[in-house]
Amino acid sequence: MAEITTAQIKELRESTGAGMMDCKKALVENNGDMEAAVDWLRTKGLAKAAKKAGRVAAEGLVGVASRDNIAALVELNSETDFAARSEAFQDIVRKVTTLALDAEGDLDKLLATPFPGSDRNVGEYVAQMVGTIGENMNVRRTTALRVSQGVVANYIHNQTVPGLGKIGVIVALESSADADKLADFGKQVAMHIAAAAPLATTTDELDPQIVERERAVLIEQARESGKPENIIEKMVEGRIRKYYEEVVLLSQPWVMDPDLTVAKAVEAAGKELGAAIAVTGFARFVLGEGIEKEEGDFAAEVAAAAS
Repeated sequence: MAEITTAQIKELRESTGAGMMDCKKALVENNGDMEAAVDWLRTKGLAKAAKKAGRVAAEGLVGVASRDNIAALVELNSETDFAARSEAFQDIVRKVTTLALDAEGDLDKLLATPFPGSDRNVGEYVAQMVGTIGENMNVRRTTALRVSQGVVANYIHNQTVPGLGKIGVIVALESSADADKLADFGKQVAMHIAAAAPLATTTDELDPQIVERERAVLIEQARESGKPENIIEKMVEGRIRKYYEEVVLLSQPWVMDPDLTVAKAVEAAGKELGAAIAVTGFARFVLGEGIEKEEGDFAAEVAAAAS
């Protein structure tokens, strides 16, 4: 039997929300296999999330910038929210995000781009400013979307100052419709994405491994109900369709009118604007997602559970 460590229990607890003793049992039952333990907890109805979700702990800002038919997102982290509220930090994020338009989602290219008004590139300038601001900082990630015709709309949630905040979304809409009206609708789609957190634009774009893993968990849950296999198959297919409604953008209920799906809302907007609209992609950055912050009193609690 594999040795179960406190670190494994901590990781499983944070990714599922299940209790520590349940996490320990799940790991023991699955010989330390983390993914199998997550699925075991979900089968028993003990896990709170359908997918792994890292603890949101890093501070800083998410920035968005747009120009013509392109928009970009950047996440720049700091150690404290106090630093993120400073004008110096915000000015760096704003400038780096503008430069990200030309980098078009390539982080290495962005870091190598000359920083305005200095003799350093972005990576070097941010490193230099660590001493000025007094905290560790880093440009964590960037992405960009472009359309051949249409708009790339954007939205910042929990906005600190214009273009900077805690959650940033960009969404690409290909269409020959009036650009201003299309941008207004695009902002609504971006707000929906910020709230509903889809994983993919269409079902075809979902990672097949994620879908199969979801299906396997649903099958085990259905079997525990004691239903015959032919009934289980129908139950699972129905639940998979429900899963798509939860995680696929175009299948989700439209936040502005839950009686419509996003796909139907896009279709209706196209008719209203006089030109078909295609949502070709989106990106959603949540500040600090997937980054852990140490919690000083947690070690003793886990150690007690592991003993």
